[in-house]
Amino acid sequence: MSAVLDLFRLDGRVAVVTGASSGLGVSFAGALADAGADLVLAARRIDRLEETKKVVEAKGRRAITVACDVADPQACADVATAAVENFGRLDILVNNAGISDAVPAAKETADEFDRVVTINLNGTFYMAQACARAMTDGGSIINIASVLGLTSIMMPHAAYASSKAGVIGLTRELAQQWSGRKGIRVNAIAPGYFASEMTSGLIDGGYADKFVIPRTLFGRLGNEGELNPALIFLASDASSYVTGITLPVDGGILTN
Repeated sequence: MSAVLDLFRLDGRVAVVTGASSGLGVSFAGALADAGADLVLAARRIDRLEETKKVVEAKGRRAITVACDVADPQACADVATAAVENFGRLDILVNNAGISDAVPAAKETADEFDRVVTINLNGTFYMAQACARAMTDGGSIINIASVLGLTSIMMPHAAYASSKAGVIGLTRELAQQWSGRKGIRVNAIAPGYFASEMTSGLIDGGYADKFVIPRTLFGRLGNEGELNPALIFLASDASSYVTGITLPVDGGILTN
């Protein structure tokens, strides 16, 4: 293997993935295991985490599962503690847990708006804070934002878009505070639209064909696995001089 490809390896490292019970979280966990990392799998639905654990173990890596609601700071702290207690270290956090909305802003209730922001933005901060405290030898935090934090599309996503724009701002700020002082790189990925549990209603309802696909240069949704190379780049030493950025993986939506 060439020296360049070696930079993308994660052997001996430990990664936390939130929202690891379905969708992109499962794909991220598998990719990190392929690159050599052991996994701490966190989600509210702990029963479904067992399936993700099997994916990781089938690739020859170790994994533990931890029940976690990222809206609870103590639950986030417990995830970081579990990583250190079981593996002796914590190197990577993939802040993937999140929920969406599709409610016209004029009709969205305060509780509905708050719920999305609390999980997507506050939860990202709580987990980043907990894991950064455990990253005693530096590390990498990858926040999963969204292209909707950078642009708008003809669908009602006030709470979701606001929360993801907040995640992008939070990413820059945490990088400023932690990269030089603690050696923790903090970056974000801004996915476009990928088939997942979160977007199933959008796809089944025909909204993707009407509003999303015409905005992409490739004329299609993202395929499973097309986010993983960006994730491994940001998690690994291949991005050792990269921090505070948001990397769109959106099929060209931002060009339109």
